[in-house]
Amino acid sequence: MVIYLIYIGVAIGLFAFAAVFALFAVYYERKLSAFIQDRIGPNETGKYGTLQTIADIVKLIQKEMINPTAVDKWLYALAPAVIFIAVYMGFAAMPWAPGLVPSKTNIGLYYIFAIISIETLGILMAGWGSNNKYSILGAMRSAAQIISYEIPAGFALISAVLICGSLDLQEISMQQGVLVKEQVKFLGIWDVTGMGGILSWNIFRAPHLIIAFVIYFIASLAESNRAPFDIPEAESELVAGFHTEYTGMRFGLVFLAEYSMMFLVSMIGVILFLGAWNTPLPNIGSIHLADWTTGTAWGIFWIFVKTLLLVTVQIWIRWTLPRLRVDQLMDLCWKVLTPLAFICMVVSAIWRVWVMN
Repeated sequence: MVIYLIYIGVAIGLFAFAAVFALFAVYYERKLSAFIQDRIGPNETGKYGTLQTIADIVKLIQKEMINPTAVDKWLYALAPAVIFIAVYMGFAAMPWAPGLVPSKTNIGLYYIFAIISIETLGILMAGWGSNNKYSILGAMRSAAQIISYEIPAGFALISAVLICGSLDLQEISMQQGVLVKEQVKFLGIWDVTGMGGILSWNIFRAPHLIIAFVIYFIASLAESNRAPFDIPEAESELVAGFHTEYTGMRFGLVFLAEYSMMFLVSMIGVILFLGAWNTPLPNIGSIHLADWTTGTAWGIFWIFVKTLLLVTVQIWIRWTLPRLRVDQLMDLCWKVLTPLAFICMVVSAIWRVWVMN
């Protein structure tokens, strides 16, 4: 009985985190975009506009959930839940600190890729079920985009997995700090075992992993439908894309899924490439900075800060670059990112066999 209560508590905790982060991220994006564009941003509701997102969610809760006459009622009603649950369940296998992971599994990365792929199904359900030309066009664009960009993203992540030799996200995290149990070399040359810090991170264990990380980050923008890859929701062409017909908390769930996805894909990048919950500070002689800043509380702090930095870059890119055309988006995926990611994966296999052994 106790174990089931723990499971329920973890599930509620993850949902609460997703909800609170979405509220924070909306406010953060508004303020950051205002700074980029030399505006003030929200400043009326609460001090410095801090209560604006609270007011928005209260408004959404009170709004009527309208069912257009011609919709497929089951698909239309279930789609927002499918979209959110697919993203929400991805957090179950994410390690937050040494020994702190909601559901420890030795195929954590495989599970996450499998579960978040279901989001595409939810988007197609929303587009088809809405019986609206803008919605179905947005859904088809989204399906083509997400399925395409999963390939270079997958190859880029496999590049890091081959270096680590594991799909267990906690094991991958352990290899990037002072708690590592095997030899770690900076760029395959300098032995940094026991030193920890930024030099032990996967992105510096092999030169090509820097390229793999950049490929993954670009693909992750497309995976989460963020600009310049936001053609599924292109407001200048499709009103709002696949969620055009949604109102009230159904729209709120779609919105929640988008911001949760931003955090999730950034967190995956942090775990695979940027040291996960490990400190960036190394041990230097008798000054054991890495040892002092490694632990459960520090782990949660470091992984949150690193992930938030990647989310910041996502927001920065959204308010800087114009939207790509469909042909440009597909050319980038199939002619540039996929070949480069495949090369990185092959180099990782060679590096593992010839350099690390």
